[in-house]
Amino acid sequence: MCRWLAYSGEPLKPSLVILDAKNSLVAQSLNSPLGAETVNGDGFGVGWYPTDGMGSKPAIFHSTEPAWNDTNLRELTTTITSPLFFSHVRAAAGPPIQQSNCHPFRYGHWLFMHNGAIADFGMIKRDLTFAVDPSLYPEIIGTTDSEVLFYLALSLGLQDDPIAGLGAAIQTVEKVGREAGIAFPMQGTVAISDGSTIWAVRYSSAGRSRSLFHSVDAPIVREMYPDMKQFEEFGDKAQLVVSEPLNDLPGVFKEVPESTAVILNDGSYEHHPFLDDPSRD
Repeated sequence: MCRWLAYSGEPLKPSLVILDAKNSLVAQSLNSPLGAETVNGDGFGVGWYPTDGMGSKPAIFHSTEPAWNDTNLRELTTTITSPLFFSHVRAAAGPPIQQSNCHPFRYGHWLFMHNGAIADFGMIKRDLTFAVDPSLYPEIIGTTDSEVLFYLALSLGLQDDPIAGLGAAIQTVEKVGREAGIAFPMQGTVAISDGSTIWAVRYSSAGRSRSLFHSVDAPIVREMYPDMKQFEEFGDKAQLVVSEPLNDLPGVFKEVPESTAVILNDGSYEHHPFLDDPSRD
């Protein structure tokens, strides 16, 4: 469907992971070994927070160009420095290729992006969209299932508790979908941030979710690979959560288990169960 990454830590030029890593996000847009589609060329986006972080409105840049073919992406990511940024390359599953359908999505100081799909979205789009709070409904400007999921989560408490709000939104998707005869309504990985913390979730109704990984502690990585000069660019609080690892070095990235939320903040991470239903098929 898509590939994405999110970074938090000491201010960093996004180009180091979006462009320069061995399996950078741009490399994944051309060839994604773990993705549902090999090529993710239907547009991209970058969202980044200024250095004062939480409470600040993030900037966003969207393009319908393939990430590998957009010179503005290199200009931006080699010039900006940010303590927290998102980036996403898209493989369109149905909604048209247009800037308003590119991730990440923004509301106030929140960023949101998604890899995956709501199955048979057209069948249940009306019910899900009408479940969005009326005050938030005018903010939906694109046509993707991902944006509706974001605003549904905002309607159900994301700003107070991102994991609970997203969980309530996904439960709504599953309830409405199954009532419409859709066996496995939800598929995907999701990232959310308020400029300080990153919340990431791996979940699908069928229990066969898209891939998701996060980096281990930066000091541990440097200790494991003392001769790797590229790791000197990252501070002690550097953290990445990614659709797939940016390199093939053992121990640098840790897979996020099924039905799990990972919270990354201030150089550390925590795993928590997410909508884990042992009776699910």
